[in-house]
Amino acid sequence: MIGALLLAAAVTAAAAVPLTGREYYATLMLPFFAYSVALLGLNLLFGTTGLLSFGHALFVAVGGYTAAYLGSALRMRSLEAMLVVAAVTAALVAVPVGWLCVRYVRIYFGMLTLAFGMLFYSFLYKFYGLTGGDEGMPVARPTLLGQSFGDLDKTGYLVGPYYYYSLAVCVVAALSMWRIVRSPLGLSLRAIRENADKAEYVGVRVRRYRFYAFVIAAVFGAAGGVLLVVPTGLASPTLAYWTHSGNLVFMLLLGGFSHFFGPVLGAFVFIFLQDQVMSVTEYWRFVFGVVLAAVVIFLPHGLMSLVTRRVDA
Repeated sequence: MIGALLLAAAVTAAAAVPLTGREYYATLMLPFFAYSVALLGLNLLFGTTGLLSFGHALFVAVGGYTAAYLGSALRMRSLEAMLVVAAVTAALVAVPVGWLCVRYVRIYFGMLTLAFGMLFYSFLYKFYGLTGGDEGMPVARPTLLGQSFGDLDKTGYLVGPYYYYSLAVCVVAALSMWRIVRSPLGLSLRAIRENADKAEYVGVRVRRYRFYAFVIAAVFGAAGGVLLVVPTGLASPTLAYWTHSGNLVFMLLLGGFSHFFGPVLGAFVFIFLQDQVMSVTEYWRFVFGVVLAAVVIFLPHGLMSLVTRRVDA
């Protein structure tokens, strides 16, 4: 009950940010919504299934470039269509990639996903005529539920209708993932995480269920990628670079992968902490390394363990 109240309070607080008049902080919330969606998928792989991907940014990039291509080349401006096409495209890409990757576990799975991520990065970087190369592809301003909001400037659009649209997508994604994790599929994935041999002995098709988790995670990653590129107006190859995947893993560990909303908290802290640290020093990666080391040593279950500890108390 207390957890539900805290969740409702968090959503209400997020919805109230644009009303405070602080547009800068409202724009910082936009990547938070996008990363939250992507991290829900990544945590299905790691926190629920026990597979750590070092190439999840591949699917974030698939979503971003799908939105860019639909808007620039096909003149399709509907954000709903972008999300649907990005999800389908990510699923299609995830089928062959996942079919190969889930045959391996532990570090071998992580390194394979990293390899595929870097292959896709190379494709985006080298095929200039198709992807724009290092310049990336522009992302046209999409319509929301059929409305273009042409009377609003870019800031008004982002901190107004687009903000609440992204918040709604984030909430729907969280509810969908909550249902998946607590479904028979989610129960089977947790059994695989705890002991794959025993799970297979009682009839769980381990490799097949890992494949399902991989495809679902890809779909969530692509949806997050679509939401991520609209505010910047650009899809660039760095979306697929290994450091971007590293940032996603950082958020996952920072918030705590053992709790459903841990990655969401990790995304929030990462974005706002990065903003503050970068305004003070150019060595923000060093500071973040210290923070991650401290979290791993003193809070192995992430920052979310502090919240759950207070709720349980």
